[in-house]
Parts: sequence; structure tokens; C-alpha cells
Amino acid sequence: MNHTLSNVSCNHLHTPTSSISHSDLRAPAFSIVRKGAVFKWARIASLLVLDASFLALAWLAANHWGMPAASPWGLEANPYSLLPVVGVIVSIIAARGLYAEGDRRRDYVGLAKAVMLGNALLLLIAFFYAPHQFVSRSHFLLFLLLSLLATCSAHLLVDLGIKLLRRQGVITYPVFLIADLEDRRPAVDLINQESRYLIQGVASARSLDRSERAATFARLKRLGITEAFVTWDAIKRRLFLSWHFQSRGITLRVIPVRDEPLFEGASCWMIGGLASLSFNPAMLTGIDFQIKRIFDFCCALLILMLASPLYLAIMLLIKLDSPGPLFYKQTRVGLHGNRFEVWKFRSMVVDADQRQKELEAFNKTKDGILFKMEDDPRITRVGKFLRKYSLDELPQLFNVLMGQMSLVGPRPLPLRDVEKFAEHHFIRHEVLPGITGLWQVSGRSDIEDFEDVIKLDLQYIERWSLCLDLSILLKTVGVVLKKSGAY
Repeated sequence: MNHTLSNVSCNHLHTPTSSISHSDLRAPAFSIVRKGAVFKWARIASLLVLDASFLALAWLAANHWGMPAASPWGLEANPYSLLPVVGVIVSIIAARGLYAEGDRRRDYVGLAKAVMLGNALLLLIAFFYAPHQFVSRSHFLLFLLLSLLATCSAHLLVDLGIKLLRRQGVITYPVFLIADLEDRRPAVDLINQESRYLIQGVASARSLDRSERAATFARLKRLGITEAFVTWDAIKRRLFLSWHFQSRGITLRVIPVRDEPLFEGASCWMIGGLASLSFNPAMLTGIDFQIKRIFDFCCALLILMLASPLYLAIMLLIKLDSPGPLFYKQTRVGLHGNRFEVWKFRSMVVDADQRQKELEAFNKTKDGILFKMEDDPRITRVGKFLRKYSLDELPQLFNVLMGQMSLVGPRPLPLRDVEKFAEHHFIRHEVLPGITGLWQVSGRSDIEDFEDVIKLDLQYIERWSLCLDLSILLKTVGVVLKKSGAY
């Protein structure tokens, strides 16, 4: 594999960014099990079957050679005693992570401890299950020795089988390396120590820049990459990119080629005796997002039907209060940076956008990315009431119906705000924007630092679930009624 560097082109692909697209981060490109997962589940299934079979044989042998006793644990009296015996020990082995990949699977000391713990637990169950009945000690002692031999043999057989298949080139994972030129050779040498990887391509750290990112991921998809290795220097300022890899079903492994410290937020994995960070994608993806989309559409349609009298009343009040259109449309930035027109009930005077530059000095946000001002003179009398109860946001249900927004997600921001974004802020654009979100239920306008907003947005992206969406929607009702942070 050491010829990889000479044969693999490291040039960037200049595919236009607009031609590359993928779904919401919550609806990753792969809606089926990843290729690498087939090997993983086959290995786990093989280990489970061998462990269960060998443990069953060990129990049968112990029953045959041990001292005969009329016990509920004897096969003559209870042929089903095999089930709890095998089930308890296999469950403990699995709970201790001994079916995982790499060195963890080959931890025979840990495996022996798990088997001994299982045997101790079985003895405890036997005592409490039938305290007045005799339990053959020779039976259990023989089983302890045989079960240790059986499970270690099963794991050794699977390990030898995998090594043999890898020598034949049967079980290899196509991987991609992203590293700067000076880190490339030690990174390749480190990866080659694990015989299961086949390096399909190499690129520099620049391939992770926002301008090059779409072409890079298109290349990974074309090569059928299931895992990507990235050196720490290449990603330490772009760590939020882990979600881009995860959303495409690619396991991201951050490898240290020097004495770099590791950070929290990922699982630790060993390669060549060194610790690396791993960000694993979900095995099955896409279904939750489809359910969420159906939920959003149905809820938005239902609210529009039930609240139609309220819409008419608000429109009448706006018309009587001040001259101008009933609705206010503003260009916002949504999913993957796409622009769209967000709908709101007009709550300001008609020339509010032109007058904003005059009021920038009164902006209360620390970094100036968001524009927040108490007692904004541009807000109309009816507008103050609408904003206090967030009624001006109701027309955004039309954006939800059109698929431009979700009920819950990071708020879409105007072009003025997005132009001031730092690189790590753009992760907000990897999910559909929402009418409400963690930001809204955690302080609304009282949050003055945009970095705090980003932290809440990332927390939502990491923890996303339908239950979390429902929780935020319920909290939003309470926040609106309390008028918390609204102006």
C-alpha cells in the first residue's frame, strides 16, 4: 500500500458548488446501511454465533463430566437451562464492548473478566432461584474453565479468519486521507499498519475549505468512501465539519501524526498504537427527517386552517394602523446557503430597511452579527403587540408548507447578518431553518452574543430528534405567553 502517494492524485476537483447538493443534515444522503456496516455486522454476528455455540457446548460438556445432581440447572431436568446461561454471558460480553472493532475485540483479559463475571452472576441466580436445592459445584467449576476456553477460542478464530481474508484482499475498507504535505507520509504509514484499509485518495487540508468542500464530498461519494482520515492540523480549526462527514454516512477519524493533544466530543479509537478521534455516522438515516417533514406539513396546514380568523383580524389591524403592505418579505439564508423570501406580518414602517443603517449604533449585540434594539422607533403600534406575542411570525407557516422552513430549527438570518459570519457559523445552514428553536426558548432577544446562539444551534443539531422538536414547540408556547425577551 506504500505506493498510494505516487498513484493517487491530490489535485482538487473544481466542480461548481451549485451543482453539488445534498439533503438536510437530519436527512443524510445515504438512506440505507453503509457499505462498511455490512462487514461490521457480519463480524459481530459471527462472533455472537460462535460465542453462543461454544458456550452451549461448554455447558453440555460440564453437564456430562460434572457430578450428576437433580438440579433445575441440569439438562436432564431442564433442557432450557442453556438459554439463560448463554444469554447472560453473551450479554455481559456485549455490554463491555468486546464485540467492537480493532483492539477491543482482541482484549482477551477483558473477555476473561466478562466470562468470570457472567459465571458469578449465574451462581448468584442459581442460589436465589432455588436456595433449597443442591447445585453441582463441579458442574459450575468445569463450565467456568470451559467457557473461558470457549469464548477466547471463538474470538481467536474470528480474528484469524478476518486476518486471512484481509491478506486475500476480501475485507478492506476504502478510505480517504486529508492531510497537509508534511503530514502525509507519516499518516499513510500509520494507516498502513492496519491491514484492513485501502487508501483510495489523498487531498490537502484546503479541500475542507468551504469553497472546495462540495467538490471534495462529491469525490468521496464517487470513490465509495466509508471512512475518512483527517490529520488534526487539517481539521482543528474546522472541527464542526464532522457533521458534514456524518451526514454523508462517512466515519471521520482524526489521527495525530505528532504529539498533538486529543479533545473531548468523540469516541477514542486506536490505530498503530496511537489514539485517534472517531465521529461515527448513524447506521440508518433519513427516515426521521421524512417523518418530521410530514409532521411539519400537517401541523402547518392545520394551524393555518384553525387560525384563519386570527390572520384576518391581524391583517385588518395592520391596515388600519399604518400605510403599507400587509406582509413583509425579506431575503433570508436557508438550507445550504440557499436564499428564499421569508414571510412575516408587517410590524414596522415601510422604509424600515433603509433606516436600519442609522440605528446600527444602538445595536445591543456584542459582535454586531444580529441586530437587536429595544424600543426600535421603526416598529408600529400594532407591530409592538404582534412582536410581543410573536404573531408577526405566523405567515412563516407558508414557508413551512413550501419546504423552505421547518417548525423547529435555527432561525434563518438576513443577508446583513450572514455576511458577518465566521467560518464555523455556516454549520447553521446544514439544517432547515425553523420558526422556533433552542435559541428562542433559551432567551430570545436577551441573548446578546452570537456565539451563544451558535452553541444552542449546534446543541440542537447534535441532539436532534422528534421528541426534542416537540419539547421545543411546547416550550415556545410558554415563552410566547410570558413575552420573554420579546421586543
